[in-house]
Amino acid sequence: MSKIAKIPVTIKEGVTAVISNGTITVTGQKGSLSFAIPAGIEVKEEEGNLVISQKEKNKEETKALFGLVRSLVFNMVEGVSTGFNKNLELSGVGYRAQALGDTLTLSLGFSHPVIVKGEQGITFSVAENVITVSGIDKALVGNTAAKIRALRPPEPYKGKGIKYQGERIRRKVGKAAKAVGVK
Repeated sequence: MSKIAKIPVTIKEGVTAVISNGTITVTGQKGSLSFAIPAGIEVKEEEGNLVISQKEKNKEETKALFGLVRSLVFNMVEGVSTGFNKNLELSGVGYRAQALGDTLTLSLGFSHPVIVKGEQGITFSVAENVITVSGIDKALVGNTAAKIRALRPPEPYKGKGIKYQGERIRRKVGKAAKAVGVK
């Protein structure tokens, strides 16, 4: 039995959760998210908490989904109350970013600017070569940030590219540095 799934999800102030027809809908000040509860998993509201349980104990199909459903519900409650952010750093000569609403324009050394259109619920902001991807859906924010990073991943020789804030790039020595050390 999952240790994570046993912990009840606390419903924060200003957040409402409605469970009906196998779907949970969480609404807060930032927006609303819904999720279809898999068969064999039960979600109940008890004393301001959401309790996740298996309909049949120790069934292999639901055992795997037990902790996942709890994590998804927790992320929904977090998202509609505070939201999620991912920060990306641009490093390289001439690398620039401009945000205009849900559109991000990137100059990454290609012959043309790269335009990234955010999905519904995703917003971009840029400050001093740091791109912030914001939204209420954690998976959508993470996927959008990963797609932006994949446009020009950091390379190990000079460290140029797009990286997550706080990410450490393993640097390699170049050909010239290797040749000097070997005789």
